[in-house]
Amino acid sequence: MSESNTTDVEADTDELARRAERAALRLANADEATRDEALRSIADAIRERESEILEANAVDVEAAEAMLADGEYTQALVDRLKLDATKVEEIASMVESVAEQDDPLGETLAARELDEDLELYRVAVPIGVVATVFESRPDALVQIAALALKSGNAVVLKGGSEASESNRVLHEAIVDATADLPDGWAALIEAHEEVDRLLELDDRVDLVMPRGSSEFVSYIQENTQIPVLGHTEGICHVYVDADADLEMAADVAFDAKVQYPAVCNAVETLLVHESVADSFLPDLVERYEDAGVELRGDGRTREVVDVGPATADDWDTEYGDLELSIKVVDDAYDAIDHVNDHGSKHTESILTEDAETAETFMTGVDAASVFHNASTRFADGYRYGLGAEVGISTGKIHARGPVGLEGLTTYKYYLEGTGHLVASYSGEDAVPFTHRELDGAEWTPGALSTR
Repeated sequence: MSESNTTDVEADTDELARRAERAALRLANADEATRDEALRSIADAIRERESEILEANAVDVEAAEAMLADGEYTQALVDRLKLDATKVEEIASMVESVAEQDDPLGETLAARELDEDLELYRVAVPIGVVATVFESRPDALVQIAALALKSGNAVVLKGGSEASESNRVLHEAIVDATADLPDGWAALIEAHEEVDRLLELDDRVDLVMPRGSSEFVSYIQENTQIPVLGHTEGICHVYVDADADLEMAADVAFDAKVQYPAVCNAVETLLVHESVADSFLPDLVERYEDAGVELRGDGRTREVVDVGPATADDWDTEYGDLELSIKVVDDAYDAIDHVNDHGSKHTESILTEDAETAETFMTGVDAASVFHNASTRFADGYRYGLGAEVGISTGKIHARGPVGLEGLTTYKYYLEGTGHLVASYSGEDAVPFTHRELDGAEWTPGALSTR
């Protein structure tokens, strides 16, 4: 890129960020009814523009299938990219479900009396300007924009180039449907140079949320001073314990892989207690193979069933497809060690009827979500009742697991007084603080004067 083009990209990105910052400050003051009405307008626009959305998506899919034939894309990527009429309706319904969620803003998180008529409130507020870089799923753009709007945040969206046509139409529908909202509240960027410039704007962008591989998230973290909330790969495990109900375990393990293998909460490694491997694996392997799953196993697994050999790399691979590795382990502690060595801190599941073993596993593995007798596929913002999600955070700071509306808020401290002076609480005649919790108190502007 020439120096003049670089300058143009920087200037354009700077202006986009300035507009987003101004929009965020105004959007933070938009009441819930305004935000919900805008969300319903987005849902209507998506339904009205279904044909246009599907035509754009068909262009993306055709290009992606050509890349698949050349070996540059995976089938999982193509599957995530595809939209049809049913999915378009699901996207519109998702936006409406976000509108129906409780307002995350203005909630009093804590209230404390410091002294008589001197009260401190901690109140939920938007983060501000949120930038997100995500993968091939076009519905991710709408999910993220809807959650940003409901939580009062401006958002800068960067989707994968493989979904560029779909993303443009969806973004246009969103912007057109929310013309009454602050200009610039939802921006779309496409070039890598724009992302690189955006990462430099820590004075205007408040949070970056990348969704992709560990390497990609690490790149973002290493190239910005902006706080990063990373959604990385999902190397998820299901552990079948000695005390599992084996019929139930087979159903859960099958669901976790086959129900939709292209997503980050699908299982990639099945761990099986050595005492049940002989009775459990043969029927399940046959069931997997009938469903087209390519299987690999460690040495002890291959003594029981005829599958391909697993390599060291398999334990650290997110297949995102009908592929699965199997390992026979000594006990729950061996399973925990394997998960902590190779997992991505996304979602893990133990199948057992022994409550003590379940507790040992659930407290012992390091993951954002840990399940007992349930498929890893439940790790999802919609299924958690969050309405939707901007991603699944595998870190531990600010938000963890599926990040919905609450994960897009922070808080402010509001202090209400009647002319109080710090001097009154200093020196020999200092007035003591009461520091009394105000259970159930809610902040409203002029909280003291309105009583």
